[in-house]
Amino acid sequence: MSFTGMLRVAMVVLAAGSALAGCAKQESGHRPRTAVVIQSSAGEFLAYEHDVTLRLDAERIPARVQALQEACLRKQHGDCTVLEVSQRGGDEPRGMLTVRIVPAGVEPLIAAASEGADLGDRTTRAEDLAEAVRDNALTRSRLQKELTGLQAFQQRRDLSVADMIALSQQVSKLEAQLEASDQEAAQQQRRIQTQKLTLHFETPGGESGRGEIRQAVRDFFSTLASGTAWTIRAVAFLIPVLVVLAMLVAAWRRLRRRRA
Repeated sequence: MSFTGMLRVAMVVLAAGSALAGCAKQESGHRPRTAVVIQSSAGEFLAYEHDVTLRLDAERIPARVQALQEACLRKQHGDCTVLEVSQRGGDEPRGMLTVRIVPAGVEPLIAAASEGADLGDRTTRAEDLAEAVRDNALTRSRLQKELTGLQAFQQRRDLSVADMIALSQQVSKLEAQLEASDQEAAQQQRRIQTQKLTLHFETPGGESGRGEIRQAVRDFFSTLASGTAWTIRAVAFLIPVLVVLAMLVAAWRRLRRRRA
């Protein structure tokens, strides 16, 4: 039998053995040692995200965003990671801070951000990752079993160099897939164990209105110049029309006098 055929037989035997072992252990009330135990309690695999809008005086927004960023970096309210920071000045100042923080630190950080500010909109949403976690755990278990079987098959002394190369390539492929599965599991656990919080800072409505007035005053002369230029162009466009119209009126009057 060729190496390819031997490898296929080995894979089939491993898969069949794993399936039979799993069935036998389920019937006897025991889980496989390599299986990942997945709990199904409510809320166990929920990934929460919060969006909060706060209204604060324009001159206080940069300092507030900076203070909250430093509080996150110092782990003042628990394990925290800064994901994004942005600020905008001008007539409509804004600020935004996005962090990933432990659940116990969400409310204290919001309270610190709300000091002296008006709380606007707040939304909370959750994504259920239970199915994704389960599927990834099953994939990882399958890959681990296949890798273990191939590594054991790799210890045979009767394999040729070509067979060893082909087997090593298959092992490397499974190891890469297993590593990707591990990274996905780590990311899922991070989303479950921490929560994403985005704080939006805006100026109050009255200050925004005053900003529009200031902008209108600054644009007064440019608007006046644009209006004057448009009027001149309109007059220049209408002069030929008025000349033609005057000529037509004069001709019509002459025609009436002759008839009279």
